[in-house]
Amino acid sequence: MQEFEDIKSLWHNHTVEVKISSGEMLQQVKKEVNSIRTKSLFNIIGMGLSFVAIACLWLFFDFNSWTTHAGITILITAIAVYTFILYRGHRLITETDFTANPHDFLTGLRVYQVSRYNLYNRLFWIYMIALCVGSALFFFEVLSYFSFWKQALVVVLSFGWLIFCSTIVRNIVIKKEKERIALLIEKFERISAQFKEQTHQP
Repeated sequence: MQEFEDIKSLWHNHTVEVKISSGEMLQQVKKEVNSIRTKSLFNIIGMGLSFVAIACLWLFFDFNSWTTHAGITILITAIAVYTFILYRGHRLITETDFTANPHDFLTGLRVYQVSRYNLYNRLFWIYMIALCVGSALFFFEVLSYFSFWKQALVVVLSFGWLIFCSTIVRNIVIKKEKERIALLIEKFERISAQFKEQTHQP
């Protein structure tokens, strides 16, 4: 019994440090970085397609009310500005080669983290307000051609979707992206630290 206690004590007091090389660490995060870049690119493409789709309303429909034109203008302006912000954030994680310059990429990743935080908070609500105002002005003329129940259905579905995206979907995306970026930053901090250790070694 005493031998068992001695072995147990030795086990608890013994720590094994597992070190992962910077090369192996870069391989681990390569897929994660590429995934973030791809997702960011798809977001930009999606916003660009939305811009084109709404702008095409002017080409295929003849609107009579100024409110409709004002609504479309607000919508495409909001989408264009938001797309530009997404593109600027995308450049932060694509301009630097993370395999060659992990420290520089880490700096860009931290700036990207702050930009995403701003994007999902103050800027997001400005964007949502613009969408609501633009949609309301657009529907002012368009819905006049529909019956009451169709008007109600379009309004409920449209603004219900905006509310759903701005609450449940937004919270899920923020949580996942926050954890993902924080984990990447932690890994790149370890990579940078290992590079420094290797540089100072004789």
